Amino acid sequence: MRTLLRLFFRLLYHQFAFTYDLVAATVSLGRWKDWVLSVVPFIEGTHVLEIGHGPGHLQRVLLGRNLVALGIDESAQMGRLARRNLRRSFSKTQPSASNGPHHGYTQISLTRGVSQSLPFSGNTFETILATFPSNYITDPRTLAEVKRCLTPAGRLIVLPVAWPRNPLLDWLFRVTGESPAAALEPVKSKFKQPFVEAGFETEIKMLDVKTGILLIILARSSSEER
Repeated sequence: MRTLLRLFFRLLYHQFAFTYDLVAATVSLGRWKDWVLSVVPFIEGTHVLEIGHGPGHLQRVLLGRNLVALGIDESAQMGRLARRNLRRSFSKTQPSASNGPHHGYTQISLTRGVSQSLPFSGNTFETILATFPSNYITDPRTLAEVKRCLTPAGRLIVLPVAWPRNPLLDWLFRVTGESPAAALEPVKSKFKQPFVEAGFETEIKMLDVKTGILLIILARSSSEER
């Protein structure tokens, strides 16, 4: 089963990348894009790197906020899809010549590569983020590269998992009398540990939003290293 799942996700992210949005929307009951954008309020600074940019939806928002946004993804198919989506967004927002030039999305900066060997100089980004990454995000080599590329006070943001809001989940919380954050404490500890072991000062936030419960990891290099 694990082998089949790995094959499925590899095909989804590569040969069948064009179906990614449909599959993601289906499994999240149409909430995927909103969940991805939930990390935006936690971004600090103006230089931002997204690891695993996927179809480019978060890149669109970052560029729309005039941030210096870069994205990296291992999948060549996702790179092509993201560029196409961003250019399509740009064409839809392009004003007429009489309204003057429009600069949004003109600096699309996407590259192909892996998180374990980021092709960027050290101390470059004030925020590095990843939404719904696979287990590469807790690879010690990835976390070492993230620390190298972050500015001394930079922040790593990871959204690894979300639980769709549903009546059963709400009922369980009412019956047990627990808050979502308290009920999911063991899950929080599991996700936090790799970042702590890598030398990050790590905070776990549970966002209880209308459409679900989101787990967001906020991490900085430890004060001793700074």
